[in-house]
Amino acid sequence: MPLLIDSKRLDVRQSTARIIQKYPQLKERAKELTSQSTQIFGPDGLLYVQQRELAATTPNDSSISFLGSEDATTCHILVLRHTGSGATCLAHCDGSDTEKEVADVLSSVKSLSQTSEGRLELHIVGGFNDQRQLSQKLSQQLLKTFDTQSEEVHLVTLCVTELNDKKENGIHLPIIYGIAVNVKTGEIFKAKFQDRQPDEDLRSAYILTGGNMVNIYDAKAEQLNIGPYSWTAFPNIDFWLEQDDKQILHCFSTSPLAEPPHFVQHMRSALQFLKDNPRHMSIFPDGKPNSYKKKANGLWERI
Repeated sequence: MPLLIDSKRLDVRQSTARIIQKYPQLKERAKELTSQSTQIFGPDGLLYVQQRELAATTPNDSSISFLGSEDATTCHILVLRHTGSGATCLAHCDGSDTEKEVADVLSSVKSLSQTSEGRLELHIVGGFNDQRQLSQKLSQQLLKTFDTQSEEVHLVTLCVTELNDKKENGIHLPIIYGIAVNVKTGEIFKAKFQDRQPDEDLRSAYILTGGNMVNIYDAKAEQLNIGPYSWTAFPNIDFWLEQDDKQILHCFSTSPLAEPPHFVQHMRSALQFLKDNPRHMSIFPDGKPNSYKKKANGLWERI
């Protein structure tokens, strides 16, 4: 079934600008979201999702109350929720394999939905008016891919490109870099995160080596699973670690002028991890994931 808005099929051949013009409620919803005060989330009840990751759970989860992700410049963050079961998925998409990413998001929600009552509602947030128009391209890819799925999906939020754009000193920037969703209520927040654990460098290194999107959470076991991943030695690792901040920013970002202040240090840390671990076997010696459970204080504990 097609992608719907107001229970009618959305013409995904149109530009996002034309869609926004045709459906003013999307503009109002985006304005409502971008004008929110940014909420700061600590580790308590949070599952943080990195780029090329997704996580899904239900309101019955006793460990997780919020799914969240940040640092989206040209990337888009998706939230798909089934209104009947409350099953909710958050994914951080970068356009590396949009068809697989959308299929995996839908599959994760369907697997947790035990009722036919309700509908699938989609929220897309991210991107801005970047110079290379990568944001616009990803927005169109996502809309077209959802439109080809067998399930009816209702578009509720489209806070992308021009609706998520601001200018500072003549430079275009995203208004929203991160969002969180309350898995109990479905409410979405403009958000920043104090905790991105566990295995932040490992997860970032996996992306640098070309890894595909992965589902990192087992909602039934309430368990976070990282890996097992595989990679070969990252080429010219010493060369990259010797480069200055400007070079790292220019070569590893799709939008160098819009990155948050911690981007370069984040990249250096992931590169250093790859230098220290040139082969994946040292991280996953038994071919099993690094598995974690939430402790009472909100931190993750290795199982």
